[in-house]
Amino acid sequence: MKKNLLSFAILILAVAIIVVNLWKPYSVEGNKDLAKEKEEVTNSKSIPGSDLSQFQEGNPAPNFELTTLEGEIVRLSDYKGKKVMLNFWATWCPPCKAEMPHMQNFYENNKDKGIEILAVNLTQIDNGKEAIKTFVKAYGLTFPIPLDENAAIGTQYQAFTIPTTYIIDSNGIISKKIVGPMDEDMMVNLTRDIQ
Repeated sequence: MKKNLLSFAILILAVAIIVVNLWKPYSVEGNKDLAKEKEEVTNSKSIPGSDLSQFQEGNPAPNFELTTLEGEIVRLSDYKGKKVMLNFWATWCPPCKAEMPHMQNFYENNKDKGIEILAVNLTQIDNGKEAIKTFVKAYGLTFPIPLDENAAIGTQYQAFTIPTTYIIDSNGIISKKIVGPMDEDMMVNLTRDIQ
Protein backbone atom coordinates (compact mmCIF):
# COMPACT_ATOMS: atom_id res chain seq x y z
CA MET A 1 0.00 0.00 0.00
CA LYS A 2 2.79 2.44 0.93
CA LYS A 3 4.54 1.49 -2.31
CA ASN A 4 1.43 2.35 -4.35
CA LEU A 5 0.96 5.64 -2.52
CA LEU A 6 4.62 6.60 -3.07
CA SER A 7 4.39 5.65 -6.75
CA PHE A 8 1.22 7.73 -7.09
CA ALA A 9 2.89 10.75 -5.41
CA ILE A 10 5.90 10.47 -7.71
CA LEU A 11 3.60 10.22 -10.73
CA ILE A 12 1.68 13.37 -9.63
CA LEU A 13 4.96 15.25 -9.09
CA ALA A 14 6.23 14.20 -12.54
CA VAL A 15 2.99 15.36 -14.18
CA ALA A 16 3.19 18.67 -12.32
CA ILE A 17 6.77 19.24 -13.49
CA ILE A 18 5.78 18.49 -17.08
CA VAL A 19 2.78 20.84 -16.91
CA VAL A 20 4.87 23.67 -15.44
CA ASN A 21 7.57 23.23 -18.08
CA LEU A 22 5.06 23.15 -20.89
CA TRP A 23 3.13 26.11 -19.49
CA LYS A 24 6.19 28.27 -18.74
CA PRO A 25 7.14 29.02 -22.40
CA TYR A 26 3.60 30.27 -23.06
CA SER A 27 3.74 32.37 -19.92
CA VAL A 28 7.11 33.87 -20.93
CA GLU A 29 5.79 34.56 -24.44
CA GLY A 30 2.72 36.19 -22.92
CA ASN A 31 4.94 38.36 -20.72
CA LYS A 32 7.05 39.34 -23.74
CA ASP A 33 3.90 40.43 -25.55
CA LEU A 34 2.75 42.36 -22.48
CA ALA A 35 6.17 44.01 -22.10
CA LYS A 36 6.18 44.93 -25.80
CA GLU A 37 2.68 46.41 -25.52
CA LYS A 38 3.69 48.40 -22.41
CA GLU A 39 6.80 49.71 -24.21
CA GLU A 40 4.68 50.80 -27.17
CA VAL A 41 2.32 52.75 -24.89
CA THR A 42 5.23 54.31 -22.96
CA ASN A 43 7.04 55.33 -26.14
CA SER A 44 3.87 56.57 -27.79
CA LYS A 45 3.72 60.29 -28.42
CA SER A 46 -0.01 60.44 -27.86
CA ILE A 47 -3.01 58.87 -26.31
CA PRO A 48 -6.32 59.21 -28.15
CA GLY A 49 -7.60 62.71 -27.46
CA SER A 50 -4.33 63.98 -25.96
CA ASP A 51 -0.94 64.83 -27.45
CA LEU A 52 1.47 64.05 -24.60
CA SER A 53 4.52 65.10 -26.59
CA GLN A 54 3.66 68.79 -26.32
CA PHE A 55 4.23 68.68 -22.54
CA GLN A 56 7.78 67.36 -22.71
CA GLU A 57 10.76 69.41 -21.60
CA GLY A 58 12.02 71.59 -24.43
CA ASN A 59 8.59 72.19 -25.96
CA PRO A 60 6.53 75.39 -25.76
CA ALA A 61 4.02 75.38 -22.91
CA PRO A 62 0.51 75.46 -24.41
CA ASN A 63 -1.33 78.67 -23.73
CA PHE A 64 -4.52 78.78 -21.66
CA GLU A 65 -6.94 81.31 -20.27
CA LEU A 66 -8.46 81.07 -16.79
CA THR A 67 -10.14 83.39 -14.31
CA THR A 68 -8.54 84.07 -10.93
CA LEU A 69 -10.25 83.97 -7.56
CA GLU A 70 -10.58 87.78 -7.87
CA GLY A 71 -12.24 87.51 -11.30
CA GLU A 72 -9.25 88.59 -13.39
CA ILE A 73 -8.46 86.84 -16.69
CA VAL A 74 -5.05 85.14 -16.76
CA ARG A 75 -3.36 83.86 -19.91
CA LEU A 76 -0.07 81.99 -19.77
CA SER A 77 1.03 83.95 -22.84
CA ASP A 78 0.78 87.19 -20.80
CA TYR A 79 3.84 86.01 -18.84
CA LYS A 80 6.17 85.56 -21.82
CA GLY A 81 9.45 87.24 -20.98
CA LYS A 82 9.29 85.96 -17.38
CA LYS A 83 10.11 82.64 -15.81
CA VAL A 84 6.93 80.93 -14.62
CA MET A 85 6.25 78.27 -12.03
CA LEU A 86 2.94 76.78 -13.18
CA ASN A 87 1.62 74.84 -10.19
CA PHE A 88 -1.51 72.64 -9.98
CA TRP A 89 -2.99 72.08 -6.51
CA ALA A 90 -6.09 71.67 -4.31
CA THR A 91 -6.89 72.76 -0.74
CA TRP A 92 -7.40 69.21 0.59
CA CYS A 93 -4.00 67.97 -0.66
CA PRO A 94 -1.47 67.57 2.23
CA PRO A 95 1.65 67.90 0.00
CA CYS A 96 0.12 71.05 -1.53
CA LYS A 97 -0.38 72.46 1.97
CA ALA A 98 3.24 71.71 2.82
CA GLU A 99 4.47 73.36 -0.38
CA MET A 100 2.47 76.61 -0.20
CA PRO A 101 4.52 78.43 2.48
CA HIS A 102 7.67 77.69 0.43
CA MET A 103 5.98 78.99 -2.71
CA GLN A 104 4.89 82.19 -0.95
CA ASN A 105 8.39 82.84 0.42
CA PHE A 106 9.91 82.12 -2.98
CA TYR A 107 7.42 84.46 -4.64
CA GLU A 108 8.11 87.30 -2.21
CA ASN A 109 11.86 86.94 -2.75
CA ASN A 110 11.71 86.62 -6.55
CA LYS A 111 8.69 88.47 -7.95
CA ASP A 112 10.86 91.50 -8.75
CA LYS A 113 13.44 89.28 -10.47
CA GLY A 114 11.29 88.24 -13.43
CA ILE A 115 9.83 85.08 -11.87
CA GLU A 116 6.08 84.52 -11.53
CA ILE A 117 3.96 81.85 -9.91
CA LEU A 118 0.62 80.75 -11.33
CA ALA A 119 -0.96 78.38 -8.82
CA VAL A 120 -3.83 76.82 -10.76
CA ASN A 121 -6.44 75.47 -8.38
CA LEU A 122 -8.11 72.29 -9.64
CA THR A 123 -11.48 73.73 -8.65
CA GLN A 124 -13.61 70.92 -10.04
CA ILE A 125 -12.04 68.45 -7.59
CA ASP A 126 -11.71 70.93 -4.72
CA ASN A 127 -14.16 71.95 -1.98
CA GLY A 128 -15.60 75.09 -3.57
CA LYS A 129 -14.55 78.72 -3.92
CA GLU A 130 -15.13 79.58 -0.26
CA ALA A 131 -12.71 76.84 0.83
CA ILE A 132 -10.16 78.18 -1.66
CA LYS A 133 -10.60 81.75 -0.37
CA THR A 134 -10.19 80.54 3.22
CA PHE A 135 -7.05 78.60 2.25
CA VAL A 136 -5.52 81.57 0.40
CA LYS A 137 -6.18 83.86 3.36
CA ALA A 138 -4.87 81.34 5.94
CA TYR A 139 -1.61 80.85 4.00
CA GLY A 140 -1.27 84.54 3.07
CA LEU A 141 -0.89 83.76 -0.63
CA THR A 142 -0.30 86.80 -2.84
CA PHE A 143 0.48 85.18 -6.21
CA PRO A 144 -2.29 84.64 -8.81
CA ILE A 145 -4.67 81.71 -8.19
CA PRO A 146 -6.37 80.86 -11.51
CA LEU A 147 -9.36 78.52 -11.16
CA ASP A 148 -9.59 75.45 -13.39
CA GLU A 149 -13.32 75.05 -12.89
CA ASN A 150 -13.95 72.45 -15.59
CA ALA A 151 -10.66 70.50 -15.18
CA ALA A 152 -9.61 71.22 -18.76
CA ILE A 153 -6.21 72.77 -18.04
CA GLY A 154 -5.22 70.34 -15.26
CA THR A 155 -6.08 67.45 -17.56
CA GLN A 156 -4.30 69.04 -20.51
CA TYR A 157 -1.18 69.58 -18.38
CA GLN A 158 -1.40 66.02 -16.99
CA ALA A 159 -1.76 67.12 -13.36
CA PHE A 160 -3.01 63.69 -12.33
CA THR A 161 -0.95 63.71 -9.14
CA ILE A 162 -0.83 66.94 -7.16
CA PRO A 163 1.00 69.08 -6.67
CA THR A 164 2.41 69.09 -10.20
CA THR A 165 4.57 72.02 -11.29
CA TYR A 166 5.97 73.06 -14.64
CA ILE A 167 8.98 75.36 -14.74
CA ILE A 168 8.66 77.49 -17.86
CA ASP A 169 11.46 79.71 -19.12
CA SER A 170 11.11 83.31 -20.28
CA ASN A 171 10.60 82.13 -23.87
CA GLY A 172 7.59 80.00 -22.85
CA ILE A 173 9.51 76.71 -23.10
CA ILE A 174 8.95 73.90 -20.58
CA SER A 175 12.19 73.50 -18.67
CA LYS A 176 11.10 70.93 -16.08
CA LYS A 177 8.06 69.06 -14.79
CA ILE A 178 8.00 68.23 -11.08
CA VAL A 179 5.44 65.86 -9.58
CA GLY A 180 5.21 66.27 -5.82
CA PRO A 181 5.94 69.07 -3.38
CA MET A 182 8.94 71.37 -3.59
CA ASP A 183 10.71 73.45 -0.99
CA GLU A 184 12.13 76.92 -1.48
CA ASP A 185 15.69 75.70 -2.15
CA MET A 186 14.42 73.40 -4.89
CA MET A 187 12.48 76.28 -6.46
CA VAL A 188 15.59 78.46 -6.43
CA ASN A 189 17.69 75.72 -8.03
CA LEU A 190 15.09 74.95 -10.71
CA THR A 191 14.72 78.58 -11.79
CA ARG A 192 18.36 79.69 -11.42
CA ASP A 193 19.81 78.15 -14.57
CA ILE A 194 17.03 78.85 -17.06
CA GLN A 195 16.58 81.94 -19.22
